[in-house]
Amino acid sequence: MIFDILRGKEGICMERLQKVIASSGLTSRRKAEELIKQGKVTVNGIVVKELGTKVSYEDDIIVDKILLKKETNKEYYLLNKPSGIISSVSDDKNRKTVVDLIDTDSRIYPIGRLDYDTTGLILLTNDGKLTNILSHPSNNIEKTYIAKIEGILSKENIDALKKGVMVDGKKCKPVRFKVRKKDLEKNTSLVEITIVEGRNHIVKKLFHELKHEVIKLKRESYAFLNLGNLKSGEYRMLSIKEVKKLYSLK
Repeated sequence: MIFDILRGKEGICMERLQKVIASSGLTSRRKAEELIKQGKVTVNGIVVKELGTKVSYEDDIIVDKILLKKETNKEYYLLNKPSGIISSVSDDKNRKTVVDLIDTDSRIYPIGRLDYDTTGLILLTNDGKLTNILSHPSNNIEKTYIAKIEGILSKENIDALKKGVMVDGKKCKPVRFKVRKKDLEKNTSLVEITIVEGRNHIVKKLFHELKHEVIKLKRESYAFLNLGNLKSGEYRMLSIKEVKKLYSLK
């Protein structure tokens, strides 16, 4: 029943309660989970003790008698994520996160995630509504990756990609793909692949099913956005025109 009360906000990004608390900077996610289980967290006046309860960044959340501050000014960033950076707001192992690379006092968070060793384009914002639009599977947001893989794709592999490959019991069919380069001496290939899927490790799993392990992976574009001249670790703010165009993808 609490879930029913907390949901029902069409167009608003819903996140796990402990994640929202942690992203506020008030405490760690682990400590947030302890406070939730102790009944010291309320959402819109309702005590919530169930971990994983979904809330939005616009809800009134009180943690141990402290009201979480809401962001009024929306910020939007495009980052060229380096390898070895966590796509999260915080990390229990104190590793550097994508948020650490952005110079802002606002409580921003990444839209989706890239693996620890995956590089390339990732968006960060404090706009929950836009996050929901870009994260919802029905909106089919295209993401283009460059994958360096072991081996040379065979005709059978290419035919399989055209038809779709079963990954964890569900078919994954690329929107498009092409082999950019073959290195017969090193027995590697460079493949450009565009997908709309948002499942974790989906590109790596896709090639794994074809018996070709991914050596390096970089996301080059997200919808109509690309990295441009951004070097690894650099970022820029999105323009108003770009933000409006992202909203139009719904």
